Amino acid sequence: MTLTLSAKKEVVQEVTTVAQKATSVVLAEYRGLSVNQMTQLRSKARNASVYLRVVPNTLTRRAFENTSFSCVSEHLVGPLFIALSLDSPGDAARLLKEFSKTFEHLKVKVISLGGKTYSSNELDAIANLPTRDQAIARLMGVMKAPIEKFVRTLAEPHAKLVRCVAAVRAQKEI
Repeated sequence: MTLTLSAKKEVVQEVTTVAQKATSVVLAEYRGLSVNQMTQLRSKARNASVYLRVVPNTLTRRAFENTSFSCVSEHLVGPLFIALSLDSPGDAARLLKEFSKTFEHLKVKVISLGGKTYSSNELDAIANLPTRDQAIARLMGVMKAPIEKFVRTLAEPHAKLVRCVAAVRAQKEI
């Protein structure tokens, strides 16, 4: 089924709007996947805050023109779908990494993050990026550690004195 000019403009506008909000994009080849497998992938993508869509390459190229994902234009060859991470940069990579373990026909071609492209070899590294909540938790742990150490250092002389008095008392009781 061919798209009319107005339908093409709507698709480009929708993808552009989502791409401007997205933090990363993964382009993957879906050749060899069944309809049922694609449906499973779309369902998991919705739950993971990943925008997943099969868009003709020329329309994708136009949609990404004024975004940070314009660097993937030369990689738009063949039957591809786009997966845009809406929350954290590793969401789409994490989803496709997990899905590619089950279905070997899924091939990640390129990943774009922060205006740079990465090959499919970098999928593991990007998939292991922490989510926003995990990054905040790590930052809070790093910020909290010096204060905890300082408080323990201040409390140690008193604790040492109490232990010394208790040891002297125990020795005199014997």
